[in-house]
Amino acid sequence: MNRRSFLKTSTAAGAGAFVMPSFSIGQAGASANSKLNIAMIGAGNIASMAYSGCRGENIVALCDVDSKMFAHPKRKYPAAAEAATFTDFRVMLDKMGKEIDAVCINTPDHTHFVATIAAMERGMHVCTQKPLTHNIWEARTLRKAQHKYNVITNMGNQGHTCNGIRQMREWVEADVFGQISEVHSWMKGPGTNWRAPYFGKPAALPPAEQPVPANLDYDLWLGPAAQTPFNGLYHPKKWRGFNPFGTGQFGDWFCHVADAPVWILDLYEPTVIEAEEVAGGNEWLVPDGCRVRFDFPKRGDKPPCSFYWHNGDAQFRPAKPESWTWGDLKGGGSLYMGTKQIGYTDERSNNPRLADREAMKVFKEAGYPAETYPRVKGGSPHLEWVRAIKGEGPEPGSNFDYAAPMTEIALLGVLAARFGGKLEWDSKNMRITNRPELNAFVREPVRKGWEYGQDLWKNA
Repeated sequence: MNRRSFLKTSTAAGAGAFVMPSFSIGQAGASANSKLNIAMIGAGNIASMAYSGCRGENIVALCDVDSKMFAHPKRKYPAAAEAATFTDFRVMLDKMGKEIDAVCINTPDHTHFVATIAAMERGMHVCTQKPLTHNIWEARTLRKAQHKYNVITNMGNQGHTCNGIRQMREWVEADVFGQISEVHSWMKGPGTNWRAPYFGKPAALPPAEQPVPANLDYDLWLGPAAQTPFNGLYHPKKWRGFNPFGTGQFGDWFCHVADAPVWILDLYEPTVIEAEEVAGGNEWLVPDGCRVRFDFPKRGDKPPCSFYWHNGDAQFRPAKPESWTWGDLKGGGSLYMGTKQIGYTDERSNNPRLADREAMKVFKEAGYPAETYPRVKGGSPHLEWVRAIKGEGPEPGSNFDYAAPMTEIALLGVLAARFGGKLEWDSKNMRITNRPELNAFVREPVRKGWEYGQDLWKNA
């Protein structure tokens, strides 16, 4: 019997609602001790957080385009020692589909979408690294897919499982800060130095062609991206600095740092995105640094809000507020400029505080606002996801109904920083209205054989 004879989950399941088990525990073919059978697409490096969050489950299959990556998990996660190994995730899903309940996607940004939707089409639950996708059309398509295929989804931005992001929302909703019409989020890097391990500049542009290592299937690594000669900076870790494959600090850190502002203040549909300052960057490379402003109209009882994203060297850091008494601003975080108080969350959208240290002491002594948002045990998006699949917890907080629009904001920032100037965004119709030539990057072309998701738009 197919172990994935799923029970239908409630489509009304919200952040606090538990969902029914979504794999066939106790049925013929189910694994012993009610464990999930999980596959990994991307077996090394960033996959370590997936192995850790899925500890105790069965890791039945590993897929990686680089054969060296199969050694990574076997050193620390014995559950993966006997897993079947594959180079092409499509082959793995076809061959072992009836044995796999859920899939973790741990690949570079440009292959998140194809790997994720291929698993969803087969009824498998998915947990995908951030950013969810490489372009906006892909993000919206995965949101549609979540509902069509009725699977449990999550994105790997760890801060969304922390207590701090929930506590900050409780403070905002208790009117601790007053009206918030300006927010600044920032993160250091890549800067002019482009430090290892995640960024590296080639000696010339376009990057020189280099021999493909014997351990790497480069054609599969490219996946849907345009045919591009191999360069050693692309793989294994520095792809995020190259526009065809990565999304720079927007993809690496926006989904952590800006998670709290986006979720707490409902910052989902900006009308204007403007790159106010950009240093470096070109057709191939992401900028060294940038400051991008997003303008959001009124949202319910929330006033219009300008959200600023800063990344790069120190000159791109926001100005320290006069009321800030905690020393220098650290390498990453968010400032909430309220009419009563200025608030702060750190680079993981955690550890909220008031800008004024003495005011924070008084606030704490008076007693924080009541907890109204359930806390997540364990602080792991993968663990949260596993519990939801088993019916032991609520739908994950960064499921694709949230992760897709949140990622869309980051991707609009990528386009503004990459091409400069102002973008006027029609969210309903998914179009840049003042610079229509840039809509080619809202939905990027893909290589033949990598077309996924078009069927979800037939009646759109």
